[in-house]
Amino acid sequence: MPSSIRLNSPYDGHEVATVPLDEPDTIERKLSAACAAALAWREVPLAERVARVETALAGVAADEEDTAREISLQMGKPLAQARGEVRTFLVRARQSLADAPAALAAEVVEDSAQFYRATVHEPKGVVLIIAAWNYPLLIVGNSLIPALLAGNAVLLKHAAMTTLTGARIARWFDGLVQQVVTDHAGIVAMIGDPRVDHVAFTGSVRGGREINRAAAERFIDVGLELGGKDPAYVAADADLARAVENLVDGACYNAGQSCCGIERIYVHERLYDAFVEQAIPLMNAYITGDPLADGTTLGPMARASALDELDAQVADAMRQGASVLTGGRREGPFYLPTLITGAPQSSLIVQEENFGPLLPVLKVSSDAEAVRLMNDSRYGLTASVWTTDAARAAALARQLNTGVVFQNRCDYIDPALPWSGWGESGRGSSLSRHGFHALTRRKGLHLRKKL
Repeated sequence: MPSSIRLNSPYDGHEVATVPLDEPDTIERKLSAACAAALAWREVPLAERVARVETALAGVAADEEDTAREISLQMGKPLAQARGEVRTFLVRARQSLADAPAALAAEVVEDSAQFYRATVHEPKGVVLIIAAWNYPLLIVGNSLIPALLAGNAVLLKHAAMTTLTGARIARWFDGLVQQVVTDHAGIVAMIGDPRVDHVAFTGSVRGGREINRAAAERFIDVGLELGGKDPAYVAADADLARAVENLVDGACYNAGQSCCGIERIYVHERLYDAFVEQAIPLMNAYITGDPLADGTTLGPMARASALDELDAQVADAMRQGASVLTGGRREGPFYLPTLITGAPQSSLIVQEENFGPLLPVLKVSSDAEAVRLMNDSRYGLTASVWTTDAARAAALARQLNTGVVFQNRCDYIDPALPWSGWGESGRGSSLSRHGFHALTRRKGLHLRKKL
């Protein structure tokens, strides 16, 4: 069993860092420290928690450039996009700060001379966050900031590839966040430890099942943010130029390595040919290269194994009669933005998450057909509808089986709204005032003041 994690650049393979795995006694020390922090932190008034988090966020802002470069080195995200991730982390954190007072306030039923009856929201204690590598800051922040504001302490297990970002987060929130560097067995053991009160996991469906099984033994809650196969529908009345530009970006941003990135598009037959024609030059315009270079707009695939997975999806589609209009191949560590037409609904590229810049475009003849095909998936994270008719968008939104529905927008997370999924996209909600729910316990107070 290895005693350390070696972090290599997905761009050129050079060693970025070597990080030792925590020994059992180190994990024990961090668990104990998290428990002690939770006991003390829960007694701190919300106003002081807010001030402490704001101080940490000032450190995040001051470290923007170093943090962005570190993200680019570890997982290959173009530097401009990594800078954007730091800024978006701050935006989401500030939304949590704004939501906290109302989300955590006691819900008073009666406060009379005789009775005080209310529901209060108490912290759970120690929250274990298990984070993925594709958005090393944002994924952690979705649970981290509300967890801390609610009065919890945090254990953070980051993806091996982005362990340096986990260490940086622990420094910003010194004493309230403990990063643990361990393997799968270590995480399963930690979930089984009675000192861990809640688990927030972001990752694959397979990983989510394993985490859920481990937590089920103790009956603790688990938040699961898993995969997506996010569809879009371009209706007959859509603003075509706007739809094409945004949907191509939604499919290729972060090299397509996003759970809410666009992975299949259904276009009304009136606009289908024009959509495909306009999408090709946009997909060909991406510039591959060193993610630290300002001109790079498409980074390498973070995992080398993803290249084989993308090749397999393209090959499967072609065997079933699909056409590759642009891309469809790897160049070194990159996978070129790929536009595919004619792929059957049952093909891998339409049904399976690809986590890469693959974009199948399918023709439909009606809104009803589009909804049926969009719902034909075991995932249900986001969907987007492109139409100039607000009533049509609202009607379609009611029929779509996803946690979020957009009109004329995609690949975006609104921190003022709950982030949740249906089916194999996960369980529970994060963000917004609803994100505090999973990170607190409801306690009913029924206090008789006078006998």
